[in-house]
Amino acid sequence: MAKIKFPSRTGLKREIFHNTGDLFALDRDEIREKRGSLRPTANRTPASSPASFADNLEVHPSITDFVINARRKEIETAADSDSSLSLDRSELRDTEKLTFISFGSGSSGNCSYLGTRSEGILIDAGVDAENVREQLRSHGISPRCVKAIIITHDHTDHVKYVYPLVKKRPDLGIYCTPKTLTGLLRRHSISRRVKDFHRPIYKEFAFNAGPFEIIPFEVSHDGTDNVGYFIRHGQTAIAIATDLGCITPRVDFYMRQANHIVIESNYDAEMLMRGPYPMHLKARIAARNGHLDNAVTGEFLASIMSERLHNIFLCHLSQDNNRPEIAVETVRKSLANAGIDSIGDGSGSVADREKQLQLVALPRTTASALFTLR
Repeated sequence: MAKIKFPSRTGLKREIFHNTGDLFALDRDEIREKRGSLRPTANRTPASSPASFADNLEVHPSITDFVINARRKEIETAADSDSSLSLDRSELRDTEKLTFISFGSGSSGNCSYLGTRSEGILIDAGVDAENVREQLRSHGISPRCVKAIIITHDHTDHVKYVYPLVKKRPDLGIYCTPKTLTGLLRRHSISRRVKDFHRPIYKEFAFNAGPFEIIPFEVSHDGTDNVGYFIRHGQTAIAIATDLGCITPRVDFYMRQANHIVIESNYDAEMLMRGPYPMHLKARIAARNGHLDNAVTGEFLASIMSERLHNIFLCHLSQDNNRPEIAVETVRKSLANAGIDSIGDGSGSVADREKQLQLVALPRTTASALFTLR
């Protein structure tokens, strides 16, 4: 049985035994007796020096307990093996990997999560709040890990559930431009209380939300004060443009710097022209402030392709004028014409991970898989 000698401030030497994980000190009666012997009496002469006075001071029980507990922790820590410590660090690193989940992408509702398993943000709020929470939990992410909601524009499919997402979270900010907030309150039946959660942002001015540095940039769409986002997390950059009718210089500027891109691929031009929509709606969709044609998306991505780009997520696909397989094939052909043929489908298979680039069409009305952004 190992013996540990512990000197107290009173000069007493207490013996503490460590046996079967427990520490045993002197019993209470003995401690009380020793402490009582140190209390000054009427017949006791004052200490002749500061040193002897300090030696006779009584040690407060909390100090004794603190020192004993500190020593116990030292012993327990020393007993841990280096291998177990390495394992813990590895598990911690796994929880901090950057991930992306889409909860819906299309005219029925848009919302996605970007972050680690410990903190992140929501991009838009057009999907039922309880569905978002359930999907987060299914991936081992607590809804409390959401630190902010960033809004791209004020259309219903991007903001419908913003208040249900924040109403029980006074710490949760809604980040959008002041004009977007005005449009949101003017055009939709949303509680005026969202103003209490508003955090104003401005195009081309960086702000921090959750673990990210974020720059909003101009995109061409017919909402109120529309933005895309360029998001940095350490050395990783993500560019997001969910609704846009054309590729503007600012879109080109930020997309070229990204390692991971979320970009609209809304319609197939032939399907749109032959489809059932009235001509005025077809014209709105195809306008420069409308939505993006698959072919335009593909040509643009091929023009900015570089070794830094690892993931392309095609978003906001039309239900009536597009199909996931058509969007993916159109973009794939454009990339192949530019000499990019090492393209995976984001399935996460061993063969897939060896590909230079992952190309995925996000589901319209259901949640996607959880993607790890490497």
